[in-house]
Amino acid sequence: MGARVRNNITELGRADAPVLLLAHGFGCDQNLWRPVVEGLRSQFRIVLFDHVGAGASDPTAWDPARYAQLSGYADDVLDIVDELDLTEVIFVGHSVAAMIGALAIIDRPDRFAKLVMVTPSPRYIDDGDYRGGFSPDDIDELLESMDANYLGWSHSMAPVIMGNPDRPDLHDKLEAAFCRTDPERARVFARATFLSDNRSDLAKIPVPTLVLECSQDVIAPREVGAYVHRHVPNSTLVTLDAIGHCPHVSAPTETAAAIADFAIRT
Repeated sequence: MGARVRNNITELGRADAPVLLLAHGFGCDQNLWRPVVEGLRSQFRIVLFDHVGAGASDPTAWDPARYAQLSGYADDVLDIVDELDLTEVIFVGHSVAAMIGALAIIDRPDRFAKLVMVTPSPRYIDDGDYRGGFSPDDIDELLESMDANYLGWSHSMAPVIMGNPDRPDLHDKLEAAFCRTDPERARVFARATFLSDNRSDLAKIPVPTLVLECSQDVIAPREVGAYVHRHVPNSTLVTLDAIGHCPHVSAPTETAAAIADFAIRT
């Protein structure tokens, strides 16, 4: 099966421009990038896709063993760049997709020029002096809640993840994305996401990296952004004047401007 069908690839923008490969986070799909895409398509060739198990990806491609680890999603990214013969790619990953992109770039740095990590976290669970934002019990409770009632979990967690309590329309967008995802597949991706620990991979990232964080984010607190910046060798940390874990949805103009500035910088 080709990556175009498997990952529901969409291409927009200028064919002769630098390539932005946009990867969505857990529970989402490529549609949540649309507000940012509108601010970037005049300057870049934009490649959007859905992770297998999400959005309009091919359901027959699902393999619970492959996608129980972030490496399975990273392998798909490499299939995409190979099939489209993309080079000098600027990979833009939201949340867990930031680490998926990091794994792909570490494996095949010849295909990539830069990495943009939007609200990344290399580990969500606190560990000694490291603060990921969640205790082990928090994550166990989150996963148990998802197992028991995925739709109820989606309804209760969307406002927490999105933030911006005065903008319920944003909560609705995220909840709708969650609800488009098959619950069984979401559970596998959730465990791959929230139980991951990629802290040791940060030092291996070989390309210039932009770390985009929000001023308030309960999923990836600012301590996490500082940690990522401190451990990625050639990185820049930018704090957006935005609230929540999804600035590409809640503050698309500012997010697009930060991505474009970094992407065209020599």
